[in-house]
Amino acid sequence: QVQLVESGGGLVQAGGSLRLSCAASGRTFSGYAMGWFRQAPGKERDFVSAINWDYGNTYYANSVKGRFTISRDNAKNTLYLQMNSLKSEDTAVYYCAARRGAIATNNYRYDYWGQGTQVTVSS
Repeated sequence: QVQLVESGGGLVQAGGSLRLSCAASGRTFSGYAMGWFRQAPGKERDFVSAINWDYGNTYYANSVKGRFTISRDNAKNTLYLQMNSLKSEDTAVYYCAARRGAIATNNYRYDYWGQGTQVTVSS
């Protein structure tokens, strides 16, 4: 069965950087899209970024474009999210997700989810 395990969250000052990782296991992910979502307290789970596992094409939410970079290491079956110039509004639990097929921005289109990792940005 597919398992996604996030790591790398923590507390950082505004303007700082963090890199999140998502270790994926349980199958080969060729033909899949992998994404990052985030959920702040009392808010919906929002799309952050996604990548096509085979070809590496990417997509970003406008709120993070130019600050965050998604990447993957196919050999290690690991997804990354490099987050720079962090702002207090980036504070949330960040989730890794996977779906068979093309990149999607709606969370209900993803089949597999990690447990989440907390990112807190202090101002």
